[in-house]
Amino acid sequence: MSEPSVNVGIVGLGGIASLHAEHLHDHSAELVGGVDIDDHARREFAEEWSVPTHDDLDAIVDDIDAVLVTTPNRYHEAYATAALDAGLDVLVEKPLAHSRDSAERIADAAADAAGFCMVGFNYRFAAPVDVLTAYRDDGRFGEINHVEANYVRRRGIPGRGSWFTDEETAGGGALIDIGVHAIDLALSFLDFPEIAEVSATTRAEFGTREDYSYMHMWGDDEGADAFDVEDSASAFIRTADGATVSLEVAWATNRPRTDEYVVRGTDAGAIYDRKSQELTLYETRTDGAEHFTETAIETPDRNSHAAELDYFLDHVAGDTPPERNTVEEALAVQRVIDAIYRSAEEQQAVQLGDGDG
Repeated sequence: MSEPSVNVGIVGLGGIASLHAEHLHDHSAELVGGVDIDDHARREFAEEWSVPTHDDLDAIVDDIDAVLVTTPNRYHEAYATAALDAGLDVLVEKPLAHSRDSAERIADAAADAAGFCMVGFNYRFAAPVDVLTAYRDDGRFGEINHVEANYVRRRGIPGRGSWFTDEETAGGGALIDIGVHAIDLALSFLDFPEIAEVSATTRAEFGTREDYSYMHMWGDDEGADAFDVEDSASAFIRTADGATVSLEVAWATNRPRTDEYVVRGTDAGAIYDRKSQELTLYETRTDGAEHFTETAIETPDRNSHAAELDYFLDHVAGDTPPERNTVEEALAVQRVIDAIYRSAEEQQAVQLGDGDG
């Protein structure tokens, strides 16, 4: 468990901030205060969590050991770099930034800082992911040569007019919002190899329509004119060692919803269904007689957000940088996202070299 001496501040007081505040309450860390430029957000957060709130990080920087950055994507850089410059440890929500250039600057600041920067890809803290990763490290899959990564909603566009559907603030749409999780998991299953090539297309087929069927949507809707991002993307990623990743991501599309990852290796494979948290292992054996096995792996229930925060706080308390969800890994993900957008815009494959992930 985390040490009781960790004092934490939160910047960006929306829904994710409240989720983190709830988990902090369950841990031994102390929530010292919150920061947001919006007066209404500050008042609501202060009332809910009984902590002081401010409009500037400087108001709490001397009273905290670590900061959680949960602002819209465009503002990650300003707060993360300011906190790192102040010697604080930082947990910044995914994605690392709204653009590759901004992400590079955060990574540069982290490299020169006394503290560390960890990135909030909480899906990696699910118990089945830990099992799958351990099997990979034990060599059970042999050589992993392909990962299918699917994060598809049949209908699930955030409210049009929210920052999620504004390219300038978010940096993109479905890809940088939910696809970033799929890319991160796929690359982590491959142990973050060097990326050689990305070929992709993005689409805006539903958010731009006035007759969009809501079914599953959150937030107020300001109509098609308030939507200037993609609502789906398809990509094929090739690594320098020959492994590949196929990616399907959508806020909305006419197919069944799926949140599934298929790992294919030379000795075994696996399917991880993130929504159900089911992990199934597929093997072919020859002992006795040639046969197939299909093994359901049962894991304990685990709140991935809480597990991620506990891991972060343990490393803050221990004054040691994390070995997972590092800023370097998040930068590799950001470079792939950037390459997907460039490939879609240029309508051709994009080559990546050394330093590109």
